[in-house]
Amino acid sequence: MPAPAVSFIHDLRFEDLPAPVVAQAQRCLLDLIGVAAAGSRTRLSCIINNHVVRHYGPGDRGARLMFDGRRVSPIGAALAGASTIDSFDAHDGHVLTKGHMGVAVLPAILALIDDGIEADGREILTNIVLGYEIATRAGIALHATACDYHTSGAWNALACAALGARLTGLDATQTREALGIAEYHGPRSQMMRCIDHPTMVKDGSGWGALAGLSAAYLAADGFTGAPALTIESAKVAIHWADLGTRWQIMEQYFKPYPVCRWAQPAVEAVLGLQRKLGLTARTIDKVEVVTFHQGARLAARAPKTTEEAQYSLPFPVAVALVHGTVGAEEIGEVGLKDPEVLKLSETMIVKESEAYNARFPAERWAHVVFHFADGTKIESEPTIARGNPENPLDERELTAKYRALTIPVVGPWRSALIEAGVDGLAANQKTTADLLTDIFSPLTNDAVSMESLPGAA
Repeated sequence: MPAPAVSFIHDLRFEDLPAPVVAQAQRCLLDLIGVAAAGSRTRLSCIINNHVVRHYGPGDRGARLMFDGRRVSPIGAALAGASTIDSFDAHDGHVLTKGHMGVAVLPAILALIDDGIEADGREILTNIVLGYEIATRAGIALHATACDYHTSGAWNALACAALGARLTGLDATQTREALGIAEYHGPRSQMMRCIDHPTMVKDGSGWGALAGLSAAYLAADGFTGAPALTIESAKVAIHWADLGTRWQIMEQYFKPYPVCRWAQPAVEAVLGLQRKLGLTARTIDKVEVVTFHQGARLAARAPKTTEEAQYSLPFPVAVALVHGTVGAEEIGEVGLKDPEVLKLSETMIVKESEAYNARFPAERWAHVVFHFADGTKIESEPTIARGNPENPLDERELTAKYRALTIPVVGPWRSALIEAGVDGLAANQKTTADLLTDIFSPLTNDAVSMESLPGAA
């Protein structure tokens, strides 16, 4: 018998969604588009877009690449879109999955629709919610049953398979096979390897999106792969029992800074203590950070690439202390060479706390100590990152983040068109085609050479 998740995948309707869930889907969508715009300027995105253009042809119709406009196959577009969002580490996530959902969910939806599947604004929002609900539960279930810590692609592949099944009209049996194929082929890659050795492989979400959509297309042709144990096993039933009543999309966090979430408690701690004392970075001799084990593993002190900067704790903490924030410029090519930041980063003391370790992953804590040249020390309060459900970024902050990420890339007019389009989806006030055009059209400013992109050698 098909798992209850299969019925949820095909039966969920916009009318089933509470108003706060719809609003949250719009927040997630706008935030992801902003991150994709910023990510489109990275070296990683340039490489992956060119790769899919060469090797993932458009077929009969094809889907466009975000902020690029070239057409490729839907699985190529999903791979490139998720990789582009993943390249700029500012997208939303969930603490118990220790990873990300929307990064693959949105590109999969956009690729399917742009390839010719009709969906109005309400159906887009419904599919966003569906993707988050499947991916979040699949991630929690995988962590509960697997002995290793896998990247997000391992579970967001199942969400992309579910979206492919719904939007291409698979029946219940085919959908179950698609979920099994996606689980089996999803990239169970080692997350901590990328933490210890940061490169462009990032969180595996591009390959999760590719595996998930491929699974749906394969199932349509009769390829088998069921069951998906992270959905159907009795061991994980508890994680699926509240599907459709507890909305996991409401439990996502939003990032204020484009670096690993594990570094952000320390960033907030250093900013809070700096504001409290009214000090500049130059008055502090050395910074000590006390955090949990996984945060301490973010060890790069003098990053040479954007990826190393995003998977660092000392560098963004130093950036925050010197510049008062951490943004695209600070982790880009010029920011990586900032001598004042590098001095603080290279001398930073990073320690683990067993108390903080015990509270991970549900809670991520850190505190900092400022050391002064005369031997005195001042310690901050224990701090968590901002943007969790219990301490959310407000609407103004989320909107400001979106505009800060998009306006330098697409300009104020196009940024405003996208914002208005997302705002009007629930009421179907703007056609899907118009919004897709605003998201997919190539950039009109002068092309950026690969050598000038952040992280270029």
